[in-house]
Amino acid sequence: MSEIVLRTIEEKYADLIRQRENEDGSELSILNLGPTHPATHGIFQNVLLMDGEKIVDAEPTIGYIHRAFEKIAENRPFYQITPLTDRMNYCSSPINNMGWWLTVEKLLGVEVPKRAQYLRVIMMELARITDHLICNSILAVDAGAFTGFLYVMQYREKVYEIYEELCGARLTTNMGRIGGLERDLSDTGFRKLEAFIKEFPVAFREFDALVSRNRIFIDRCVNVGPISAEKALSYGFTGPNLRAAGVDYDIRKMNPYSSYQDFEFDIPVGKTGDTYDRYCVRNEEIWQSMRIIQQAMDKMPDGPFHADVPDYYLPPKEDVYKNMEALIYHFKIVMGEVPVPKGEVYHSVEGGNGELGFYLVSDGSRVPYRLHFRRPCFIFYQAFTEMIKGGYLSDAIIILSSLNVIAGELDA
Repeated sequence: MSEIVLRTIEEKYADLIRQRENEDGSELSILNLGPTHPATHGIFQNVLLMDGEKIVDAEPTIGYIHRAFEKIAENRPFYQITPLTDRMNYCSSPINNMGWWLTVEKLLGVEVPKRAQYLRVIMMELARITDHLICNSILAVDAGAFTGFLYVMQYREKVYEIYEELCGARLTTNMGRIGGLERDLSDTGFRKLEAFIKEFPVAFREFDALVSRNRIFIDRCVNVGPISAEKALSYGFTGPNLRAAGVDYDIRKMNPYSSYQDFEFDIPVGKTGDTYDRYCVRNEEIWQSMRIIQQAMDKMPDGPFHADVPDYYLPPKEDVYKNMEALIYHFKIVMGEVPVPKGEVYHSVEGGNGELGFYLVSDGSRVPYRLHFRRPCFIFYQAFTEMIKGGYLSDAIIILSSLNVIAGELDA
């Protein structure tokens, strides 16, 4: 595939290359950046037309890891679709999981207990923190600063340990169930969460001191890859990349879900939409996520961690072994024999990279009739070509890193 794409690009640029050679004798060259170059952060390709170190034009191509998630999901029971959502933005899997369950619950009209909603918020905000940590620390690495990455990555591991207490998994979490969570957060989980709230700010301030005012980092990022608010909106930007351009749109505020209306937090915005603004917005969002987690901990309600929906929620395992009714429910749910009512819904959550949406059409059968994932990376990656034109090759790497393009989400 790569050779075919490259050949097509060479034909596209052939006239332009000959024209430049005839005008002043200078030579344009084609650079194949990706699909497996480490700086591309995943398996996708950018073919660049270069004038020395400057980028004249670019042609992005995707499809190298296309996994047909939507069509696979349309042939699976609703209960079995959650692991597919894990594999989109694998840097913040719980947000993908909760977004899917909230969509199904919207179709079913299920009211989730407050305790489950608060626990979901905590997990989603922990996921946002890890997502932004990965983005900003790798951005620093791409600019030549490796130490900050080492400071914060150990805390991503501590978040994964909290995930383990709730669902037994770390990276791809398969977290949550229709109506709530599979289990309550254990006492050990709460202790680990309290330790994280206490220890992480110290390390993150060190990261901020190392990177944010570093002269080299600032020179590499300021006025690099700027995008205006109007242009960002026209491309369909959402999330930190849109807020960095000065638009204070956040789904958690504009269309609250899972009790986000109960918490106080600010929406950080930038001005120029450049690489440095994107970095600063994500840094501040980490602090706001910490505020939300602390409030959720302080106001954590008592009560059940899942709704009373036996048609869709697995009964306790100990009941399955000795209760015939529980065994029947368990079998029907696992085998996908419980139909979902007819309907058409769209639900979105504030993902690590922006609006993560699920458009679901049910015809009353055991599997979705139509399911579409709105992946924010797929939307904003379209602007990458325009953002890097006229810049240097090294700028293209920094811009790509600051956009936080996740290959799994781009190419689902």
